[in-house]
Amino acid sequence: MCGIVGFTGAQSAAPILLEGLKKLEYRGYDSAGIAVMDGDTIQISKVTGRIANLCEKTGDGTKIKGSTGIGHTRWATHGAPTEENAHPHLSNDGKFAIVHNGIIENYISLREELIQDGYFFESETDTEVIVHLIEMYYNGNVREALIKATNRLRGSYALGVICTDEPGKIFAVRESSPLIVGVGVGENFFASDVTALVAYTRNAIYMDDGEYAELSKDSVKIFDCTGREVRKEVTRITWDVQAAEKGGYEHFMLKEIMEQPAAIKATIAPRIKDGKVVFDELDLTAADLKKIRKIVITACGSAYYAGCSGKYTIEGLCHIPVEVELASELRYRNPLIDAHTLLIVISQSGETADTIAAMKECKERGAKALAIVNVVGSTIAKLADYTVYTWAGPEIAVATTKGYTTQLAVLYMLSMLFADQLGRIDETDYKKRIRALQAMPRHIQQAIDMNPGIPRLAKKYHSSKSLFFIGRNTDYAAALEGALKMKEISYLHAEAYAAGELKHGTIALIEDHQPVIALCCNPAIMEKTLSNIVEVKARGAEVLALSFRDNQKVLSAADDFLFIPDEDALFASAIEIIPLQLLAYYVAKENGCDIDKPKNLAKSVTVE
Repeated sequence: MCGIVGFTGAQSAAPILLEGLKKLEYRGYDSAGIAVMDGDTIQISKVTGRIANLCEKTGDGTKIKGSTGIGHTRWATHGAPTEENAHPHLSNDGKFAIVHNGIIENYISLREELIQDGYFFESETDTEVIVHLIEMYYNGNVREALIKATNRLRGSYALGVICTDEPGKIFAVRESSPLIVGVGVGENFFASDVTALVAYTRNAIYMDDGEYAELSKDSVKIFDCTGREVRKEVTRITWDVQAAEKGGYEHFMLKEIMEQPAAIKATIAPRIKDGKVVFDELDLTAADLKKIRKIVITACGSAYYAGCSGKYTIEGLCHIPVEVELASELRYRNPLIDAHTLLIVISQSGETADTIAAMKECKERGAKALAIVNVVGSTIAKLADYTVYTWAGPEIAVATTKGYTTQLAVLYMLSMLFADQLGRIDETDYKKRIRALQAMPRHIQQAIDMNPGIPRLAKKYHSSKSLFFIGRNTDYAAALEGALKMKEISYLHAEAYAAGELKHGTIALIEDHQPVIALCCNPAIMEKTLSNIVEVKARGAEVLALSFRDNQKVLSAADDFLFIPDEDALFASAIEIIPLQLLAYYVAKENGCDIDKPKNLAKSVTVE
């Protein structure tokens, strides 16, 4: 959530800042602003709503002169989404402007102290205390003022700062919030995400917590929390800039749904060598695995639902107990976790605040942490004992698609690896499942191709007040994510239920024409789910069934159909979700929703 960008160079800063902010729109926001330094003057322009409003207000940046500046997209936390609360914020003396991602937990006491010292506030934000602290500690050395000010802060922050006494320089600070320095030629940048940088440079420095950056057009200097300069590795950004563009699709979400066969192939293919699952990046041995008494998977949102599916696969193949925990719950209780626990942490961004906190809690109790993330150099990747990247490429739409399915692919492969190392899968079964993994990209493409009627179904179901998703076992795990996709982007009420629980209360909600989406892709419990379809049909429900094309019993019982190719039940969730993603997309389109940027949602949830 929120995004920041900074630029210094020879070019006009405002157009570059605006373009960078556009690339960060997917993170979620409700206001935006830029501050540009022209000589000893800071010009600030802020708006509520979309960046398009800021472009219009500034004439696409042409109305604001200067070659050094900072920009921000804000997702309201402290204070309503108003221009007064939008970033950047200015110090009382006009020397400093600041942008901030994160949360300052002790801002109330700091605000009271600053008011007593004569500082006045123009906003309700926690951020404004930072710029006044910097002003209070400034005695001619910006770096020293930043160190002193940030030493007073509790919480998370990525800061961008400009000062009229330092023309041509931008300053950045990181603590528990992502921040990346872009290294150019005659120009330098910072941003909260590489998507804002790749149009200008592919050379990036990933800052660590407690580090400060001081950038001019010709130099990049990084300092630790004591003010000592440190050497940092410059990383090359390898993915194609076109990956962050729509490429002819109406929405990023549709593009990313269609990219899933290629994304899954990129995740799986390099990790199957000579008929074996191989993770070159893992040094987790069979001896290590034999010490593990249980596995705990923790995550939030779609990553949590990936974990729910992964539980069935790991337990089914490895015979190790698996618990799946919401990170926002795990972090606030006293979990029974010790050195015999393997913690699997899943996060697309690698910056999810609740997941980071849960991970730290479990590591303190002795657990080893294995992270599944997409973003190289992210906080979770650095904190983990073992890290596996999904290699999904940039995902711009707020509602995840290929991020989720590539997480599943990694979980499936880890299940195979663990089962093999522990000697809990025979050779015949292993080879069969390797073939299933290798077929997954093709099967996902088939799941797309087999369902040309989804736009028609969307016209039928888009005005429904509520949608129920039902399934059992692995089907239930897929139903959870299917319902989430529907509610995230279409704003329809959608809930997933374990089909066997219908009689324990939920069936009371079934009435005439109530849509029920029934997932029937697990042969072991197919008959049981079929009986649940009959139950809801008897009470007037209209059933949209998701199953195999040749499943005649289900086809004869349901009203409408979605199809997937035959798939190994333990790997089926990654295939089942494809038609459900497409259904959610076209329902949202019918309802005129902002599909790529759903209201109130953010891509990277870096605060509680």
